[in-house]
Amino acid sequence: MALNKSEVVAAVAAHTNLSQAAVNGVLDALFATISAEIAQGGKVTIPGFLSVERTSRAARTGRNPQTGATIQIAAGHSVKISAGSKLKAAVKA
Repeated sequence: MALNKSEVVAAVAAHTNLSQAAVNGVLDALFATISAEIAQGGKVTIPGFLSVERTSRAARTGRNPQTGATIQIAAGHSVKISAGSKLKAAVKA
């Protein structure tokens, strides 16, 4: 089963006795804060649960699968998300 954002908001609201609007506002602020920090090259860590950081990818040579032609792929950035020890332990249980 996969939860979407509205289902997560409803579950957290029920668990904390807060309104769904309040929980939704907190989640939006959390995502905005994480996005802003990662965009600046920082790292966000929630001990035991996850860490999020921006990574760099070097320029490289690739191949067009339709024509077989060699193409240059520009350098860029990506996001790395790592699970923490408490999250890993919850999965094993």
